[in-house]
Amino acid sequence: MAPKTPRVTRNPDLVRGIGKYSRSQMYHKRGLWAIKEKNGGVFPKHDPKPKPAAPAEKPPRFYPADDVKKPFPNKRKPTPTKLRASITPGTVLIILAGRFKGKRVVFLKQLSSGLLLVTGPFKINGVPLRRVNQSYVIATSTKVDITGLNADKFDDKYFAKQVERKKKKGEGEFFEAEKEEKNVLPEGKKDDQKIVDAQLLKSIEGVPELKAYLSARFSLKSGMKPHELVF
Repeated sequence: MAPKTPRVTRNPDLVRGIGKYSRSQMYHKRGLWAIKEKNGGVFPKHDPKPKPAAPAEKPPRFYPADDVKKPFPNKRKPTPTKLRASITPGTVLIILAGRFKGKRVVFLKQLSSGLLLVTGPFKINGVPLRRVNQSYVIATSTKVDITGLNADKFDDKYFAKQVERKKKKGEGEFFEAEKEEKNVLPEGKKDDQKIVDAQLLKSIEGVPELKAYLSARFSLKSGMKPHELVF
């Protein structure tokens, strides 16, 4: 290994960080005054050097083996979810999972996502308009007449949640805001629920004991065999 050459400077350090000559002395010592005088009292400016062209990409050091598997492109088109034959508009369904487990609801239509649009109605058993996967319902033989009920405005976008960015709050403000902003339903959705309930109640009240049937929660008792039940 070659020895390092000592650093040569015109202004040696007396102490670390303090040079022997001052700034003005070095101005004359380096002859900067002559360069400035030669160029009309201004230091000459040089054009910046052109940047070197970007080097070509180096070839990889390692090449993939011949047996590396490449996934085939998926050219299959998504098919809409097929609705069970036992589920038709107006069919009473039993929800098997979730917040309203065991509740009986009325099926209105199938949405483009494949989910089912159902309602209690809310005035009878507290189940609002909501989406349910058909894997988590049991279709019964009971039906409600929903002719004349217009459910065209209810789609997947209707149930999408609006995400709002909130500023960071202190500990006290956080708990106060949490109490105030807890599940505030827009007035428009409340009105839609009342309209749907009013139309369904006319059909439900015309059938004896149907209102009590929808308000009762489904449950299994000891000795009952689910596979032998007829709904």
